[in-house]
This record gives sequence, C-alpha cells and structure tokens, in this order.
Amino acid sequence: MQIQVVKSKIHRVTVTGADLNYIGSITIDEALMEAANMIEGEKVSIVNINNGERLETYIIKGNRNSGDITLNGPAARKVQRGDIIIIISYGILDFEEAKTFKPAIVFPNEKDNSLT
Repeated sequence: MQIQVVKSKIHRVTVTGADLNYIGSITIDEALMEAANMIEGEKVSIVNINNGERLETYIIKGNRNSGDITLNGPAARKVQRGDIIIIISYGILDFEEAKTFKPAIVFPNEKDNSLT
C-alpha cells in the first residue's frame, strides 16, 4: 500500500507580491526551494494564515536570496502582500517507508524570508 505524506514545507513565509495578470503559479526564492527540497513545476498546497484560504498551484523558481514569494494569476486573489502562508508539497511512499520518512521543513525569517 502507498500513502501520501508531507514531503516538504516552508512554514510561515511572508507574501511579497500578488500578480493577477501573470500566468498562474507561485514564485518562490530559489534558496528557499532548495532548503525545502522543492523543484520548479512541483505541485504545492498554499495555506494562508491571515484569511484561511487554501489552494493548489505549482512552483516557479524565483531569484536566489531575493525573499520572493509571489502568488500569480487567479491565486493572487487569495492573498495580499504581507500575508503569512505555509507552502506544502506531498509525496507518495510505500506505507513502511513512510513510517520513517522525515520531511524537509524550513522556518524562514518572517521579516525578510531569509534562512538566517
């Protein structure tokens, strides 16, 4: 049997932009992506701490160490600049493997989205 488990999480990161006129997705600082073991094009769930919105989209790689977290396209209607969100990706593992799997969880600085 296989189950879906949390693979990666960027916990409590600050939204830096919302671009309604861009093709849908979320732009994430490349350094945050690497720290969380996420890749461009990966499907992610977004949870908005400020308003309770939940949505799914895919990742676009942002500039390294820019702190960029921008919701694009229709997702831009679900956030405002300054909102705190959680970005979660999932993986499918065999049940026994899932028991010992450890997800990559990143806790960035909420003021500038840095890893320090």
